[in-house]
Formats: sequence, structure tokens, C-alpha cells
Amino acid sequence: QEQLVESGGGLVQAGGSLRLSCVASGIADSIRVMGWYRQTPGKPRELVARITTGGGITSYDHSVEGRFTISRDNAKKTVDLQMNSLKPEDTAVYYCHIETGGVGRYNYWGQGTQVTVSS
Repeated sequence: QEQLVESGGGLVQAGGSLRLSCVASGIADSIRVMGWYRQTPGKPRELVARITTGGGITSYDHSVEGRFTISRDNAKKTVDLQMNSLKPEDTAVYYCHIETGGVGRYNYWGQGTQVTVSS
């Protein structure tokens, strides 16, 4: 069965750092894009960062650019998010996401990991 397992969330003071990791398993189709989303109460789930498997092309939300760095290991099917200079507004549940490039173009989601940044 397809699984995305996230880790690295926790409680950190403003200005601190966390590194989120996501390991995908059971994905039969070719992975096209890997990314991280986040969601807070009252707001829709939003893209934080994404990276393509082909060329490593990255895309960041304006609010995190310059502070967060996404990376991946295609062989290990992992995607990480290095989060520096964290702000209270970064507090959210962070979700790993994978989009496959096969004919079905499937989307897979992790269960989420809580990131809390104290002021």
C-alpha cells in the first residue's frame, strides 16, 4: 500500500529551525513532483514548497522563500524541508505530497506533522 511517512515536526521558538522529512513507499508509478503543504484552522491547505524529480526545479510560497529549502532524493523517494528562521505564522500542520506522472496522475498525501512556533 502507498504510504507517505512524515517526521521532524515539533515545537520550536521563533527564529529556530526544524527539518521535516517524508519517505514514500509503495509508489509504483513514476513520481513527478514532491512537495510540502500546510494547513491552519480556517484556511485552505496551501503549497509551501515543491520540487520536480526530473530537474529539481523548486517553487516556494512567497512567505517562506529565503527561509525554507526543499530537497529530495529520487532514489530513496524522500523529500525534506529545511525550515530556518521560523516565525509564529509558520505554525501549521505540514503535509507531504506526491504527484505521479503516470497515466493516472495520482496524488498521495501524508497524514501530517504538527509544527508549532512559539513567540
